[in-house]
Amino acid sequence: MKKNIYSILRGRFLISDDSFKNWRIIIFISVLAIVMIASSHSADKKVYEIARLTNEVKELRSAFVDKRGKLMRLKKESYVETKMKKRGIEISLNPPTKIIVKSNQE
Repeated sequence: MKKNIYSILRGRFLISDDSFKNWRIIIFISVLAIVMIASSHSADKKVYEIARLTNEVKELRSAFVDKRGKLMRLKKESYVETKMKKRGIEISLNPPTKIIVKSNQE
């Protein structure tokens, strides 16, 4: 038992005559570890991108709500009336009349 552990620590399993199958397993495990690390980095990159895009969507949504609120205030009749009074234009007291034009082609 002690001799087996000592030979593993010295690395004799890598230089013995039948070490080719040991090297194959070591290389396979190394390649597998590299693939796992690359996959993990790729997944982390996607998570960060999703978080960035989520924050951007929230910012754009709040900007949209803010602009929509400003537009609603600008479209109010009272707001338009006060802005036009500053320019000297007031609301007409007479209701609008419909003008009908008859063409001669009928």
